[in-house]
Amino acid sequence: MLKLFRSKFYLALTLMFAMLSMGVLGYRILADYTWSEALYMTIITVTTVGFQEVRPLDTETRLFTVVLIICSVFIFAFAISVITEYILSRNTLQTLKQKKVKQRIDQLDQHVIVCGFGRNGSQAAQRLEMYNRPFVIIEKNREVIEKFEEEYLFVEGDANEDEVLLEAGVDRANYLIATLPEDAANLFVVLTARQLNKKLFIISRASQISSVKKLQLAGADKVIMPDKIGGDHMASLVVLPDLITFMDKLSMEGGTTTNLEEVEIEDFRDQVDCNTLRDLDLRRKTGCTIIGYIAPDGKYIINPEADLPLEPKSKVIVLGRPEQIRKLNQMFHIG
Repeated sequence: MLKLFRSKFYLALTLMFAMLSMGVLGYRILADYTWSEALYMTIITVTTVGFQEVRPLDTETRLFTVVLIICSVFIFAFAISVITEYILSRNTLQTLKQKKVKQRIDQLDQHVIVCGFGRNGSQAAQRLEMYNRPFVIIEKNREVIEKFEEEYLFVEGDANEDEVLLEAGVDRANYLIATLPEDAANLFVVLTARQLNKKLFIISRASQISSVKKLQLAGADKVIMPDKIGGDHMASLVVLPDLITFMDKLSMEGGTTTNLEEVEIEDFRDQVDCNTLRDLDLRRKTGCTIIGYIAPDGKYIINPEADLPLEPKSKVIVLGRPEQIRKLNQMFHIG
């Protein structure tokens, strides 16, 4: 619809320019005015302001003036209507779009809030989308929002403000990812979000080592330093190149390329009577291998024994080829 209004808008501008050009050329040829005199006569004629003529007009020039006035009345009326319609339609469509976005956000529950859509925020959004996790992005740069609003849900505003976080559904969210470029800004986001939702799991970005402890004290459950991770990864490629390359091959991008899966024990107990890892027998049933166990208290066990007792609310980390992971998900209705 906006394209139709835009084309009519350009048509109105073209007609106005053509009318002015016709007036200037007409007075220049018929009345032998100079270019400045012809432009002056054209302007006072089409705008009907009633200033004095440059010099008395002959019959042909008067007839031309009558035609010019009639044309200008219709063309200016058309132009004003088109411009008004374009502005009102643009505002109306923008209002409707914002209302639709708000309704979609209000329907979200147990979702993820990403604060900031910079380099780290955009990567987080892409990964969440791959895993089909519902999320909303808080961003204050209007140009960024207009560029990506067709792909993601945005809330425009400062993530430090209570109203903006509440508009993003922080009281209903499960996770919040703070990826603002400055540590101080992330600190305020963490403090504000923790006050609004005590159960929220907060992950924050940090640039300085000294900021890590402060963010944790403010309420962040996990603090990530992207620069440190990148440096460690590059150094590891020098020390253990084949091992790191192999780890990079373990894709966790979702869809049909996943090699790793995190599964809650309850997902198995709904269908299998299992007290230990041996009872699951995932290797024989799906081809997948359990490489890790996460206890309810958060303790991690690498390569757990087969006779390890399974506790409620615990999780297992499963490794397999993409087709084996898909078989696991289908067999136990995971995801």
